[in-house]
Amino acid sequence: MERVDISILGRDYSLACLPSERDSLMAAVRMVDQRMLAVKNSGKIAGNERIAVMAAIQIAAELLSMRAPDGPLGNVAVGDFKRKIDEMHGLLDQALGSAR
Repeated sequence: MERVDISILGRDYSLACLPSERDSLMAAVRMVDQRMLAVKNSGKIAGNERIAVMAAIQIAAELLSMRAPDGPLGNVAVGDFKRKIDEMHGLLDQALGSAR
């Protein structure tokens, strides 16, 4: 684990993550910071806690809208699709490897 110093809405935080996850973490930090700044700049909400909650709700709504719309996979998130595809690739690699 490595220590990563970040800033969200002007407040500094220290987080720990694996070196391989640093880029993803920094992208998430940028997204949260930008969303919180947009909520703050709207002028409708005061207080960092309320700003954070509104930003979290907006991000969660976006995430939920990325789910498959209808059918047998209607409640499956995009990340679950990727995991399933990765699992299938692994099974195919095993099958092809044992067929040789």
